[in-house]
Amino acid sequence: MKYARIAIVAVTIATLSACATDDPNRRAKTGAVIGGIAGAVLGNNVSHATGAPYVGAALGALAGGAVGHYMDNQKAELNRQLAEEQRNKELQVTQLSDGSLKVGIASDVSFDLNSAQLKPQALDTYGKIAAILKNYDKTVIHVVGHTDTTGSDEYNMRLSESRANAVATYLEGQGVPSQRVRTEGRGERELLVKTPDNTPEARNRRVDIVIKPIVQGNEQAAWAPPPYLGS
Repeated sequence: MKYARIAIVAVTIATLSACATDDPNRRAKTGAVIGGIAGAVLGNNVSHATGAPYVGAALGALAGGAVGHYMDNQKAELNRQLAEEQRNKELQVTQLSDGSLKVGIASDVSFDLNSAQLKPQALDTYGKIAAILKNYDKTVIHVVGHTDTTGSDEYNMRLSESRANAVATYLEGQGVPSQRVRTEGRGERELLVKTPDNTPEARNRRVDIVIKPIVQGNEQAAWAPPPYLGS
């Protein structure tokens, strides 16, 4: 039975990855379903000593004791490869309270005003990030778009979703597997700098790439949305 469960996970992930690409929320939906499947399979195996390791291997999970070292190494690599961008205040690499990593990238670096098309000069930076994400493949990547308070709530939500999708599409084009990527737009809900409505503020316009480890025995947590990312 344990081999059958692994096959179900593998086939389902492959099927979801082949779904139509015109759904702007497909990555979020796929991630939620995969996380739920992982949790369901683990639930069936919870009383069996050999259950979680097999599922962990199928999903590319980390043993609990290895997570901290793995994420520390990944953070160090991000800091090395993105040192120039950080010096220029184009992005910032930080670690969240749950051990996840966040690469916060200013939208003005990546996009023109009211646009969801990546600027050509931003592609080198995202290419560096993609290369690291490919090397550290026992993670789920959450791409979260944010705006400032100019414009309507509805417009800002759509814009933040479109920008998150643009970044995710580029990462996937650089070889990051789509089944590891989910996207989310949070509009103006999570400001870094609190402002009144209709106030331009560049620091609030950003894309956050949150990198969550896949941990054996708790795989589904990696697909849960990141916590509040505002100040």
